[in-house]
Amino acid sequence: MLSLLTDEHIPMRMVRGLLRREPKLDIVRVQDVGLEGHSDPQVLAWAAGENRILITFDVNTVPDAAYHRASEGQPMPGVFAIPWNVSWRQAIEDVLILAVASLPDEWEGQIVFLPL
Repeated sequence: MLSLLTDEHIPMRMVRGLLRREPKLDIVRVQDVGLEGHSDPQVLAWAAGENRILITFDVNTVPDAAYHRASEGQPMPGVFAIPWNVSWRQAIEDVLILAVASLPDEWEGQIVFLPL
């Protein structure tokens, strides 16, 4: 199962929805690890250090920062980018499919736009 990090744009109720569906999900929020208000590159660097895939609704700036990081050869475990118009139900379902059915290094250097 993947280790996940949600950025500050992902509301707690979505995290609760993920955990309700999969209580063993390894997920933390930037708010819980002292990264609230930090830049995208800082959040991505922390995620890389902890080998956590970042989940974000910020499809405008996070993917660019992630591509930049990967293009420089820096570790980037992956990003799951969810546009705001995707239903929460669909987003939760897709994140769970990816988290449960993927290998930890499968998304290295990749940005996945949901829905699947």
